[in-house]
Amino acid sequence: MSQLDPLLFGEIDPPQRLLMGPGPVNAHPRVLRAMSADLLGQFDPEMTGYMNQVMALYRPVFGTGNRWTMLIDGTARAAIEASLVSLVEPGDRVLVLNFGRFGLLLTEILTRIGAVIETVDAPWGEVVPLDAVAAAIERSGPKLVACVHGDTSTTMAQPLDGLGALCRAAGALSYVDATATLGGMEIAADRWGVDVVTGGLQKCLGGPSGSAPITISDAAARHISARRHVERGIRRADIADGSGARIASNYFDLAMIMDYWSEKRLNHHTEATSMLYAARECARVALGEGLAARFARHAAAGRAMTAGLRAMGLTVFGDDAHRMTNVTGVFIPEGVDGERVRAAMRDHFEIEIGTAFGPLQGRIWRLGAMGYNAMKHKVLLTLGALEACLRMEGVTLPAGAAVAAALAAWEA
Repeated sequence: MSQLDPLLFGEIDPPQRLLMGPGPVNAHPRVLRAMSADLLGQFDPEMTGYMNQVMALYRPVFGTGNRWTMLIDGTARAAIEASLVSLVEPGDRVLVLNFGRFGLLLTEILTRIGAVIETVDAPWGEVVPLDAVAAAIERSGPKLVACVHGDTSTTMAQPLDGLGALCRAAGALSYVDATATLGGMEIAADRWGVDVVTGGLQKCLGGPSGSAPITISDAAARHISARRHVERGIRRADIADGSGARIASNYFDLAMIMDYWSEKRLNHHTEATSMLYAARECARVALGEGLAARFARHAAAGRAMTAGLRAMGLTVFGDDAHRMTNVTGVFIPEGVDGERVRAAMRDHFEIEIGTAFGPLQGRIWRLGAMGYNAMKHKVLLTLGALEACLRMEGVTLPAGAAVAAALAAWEA
């Protein structure tokens, strides 16, 4: 018998942590309640009705009128990979805007697909200027331009106004990963003129990871449908194969997934029912609050967090002009063990803040205030706890200055 006897495992009872890192965050109670609803068969009229409702709910969240606005069953990365594998064939030239870890993730996935990758880069803590994007498109002649909207590794948000026009003029499609910003910063798929945008529930939408909203333009849908090759066991006379190369993944084949979400109801996979309930409620909560009010709340939370950290005497990371509203990076003070502070935050206050990746690992913490956690009192609790934990490490700080500055900034 192993050292851990499965018969001794108790009921799951996790600590009630306040998740104030770069995501995931605490789920909204309404979302958790929705997930406990009874399951339905995947083709039950009530279930397909819920699917249609989800499509309608997420169009305003994405800022689009796209017909093909739906869910991918899986984490946010599932939607990223589904988009890229369905848009890109081996040998296609793709331009990636790279300013952090998740731009590098796009190149990782595209490398596995066999794309020819060009990048236009910015240092971590900055974004890529639009004129540099234009020059890179002219130089490389890509079939697809791919970028991240808000990269939580650097806490920077890439401006996207004008990107779609550049791509259309060059005959290229466009893809945007909005995992970290959907529901917290404005996503304007139609105004930006971008073709495919994907998100996740676990950040600004205040849900659990495991379902990934996606919206697809008509132009991208035509490109994807041209690559449709329905698997043999579910072929039907009313669904014809396309003339293009078969999409290399079965599970992430957007052509078949689109047919599943359409009136054809192609039996591609079994919809993740509880996650669909969660995604539906996330959108209802967001739209019920009002998107403009929600964006303002996230901006106030980010503004307060940044002001509080600076009032403590800490140095905030990155370019203020392009900072995400929902995640703030801050340099770890010289001589302080960042992981020991994070552990003290958990152990003494049940608050989690984030570490960092790559060149920023061990240099900055990342503090998030998004979704259900983008609230004044949660920002104040986090700042107060961080001040106390830094004092335990012997750091001299102006007592109470962080909370006072955050309060003033919230109301600004």
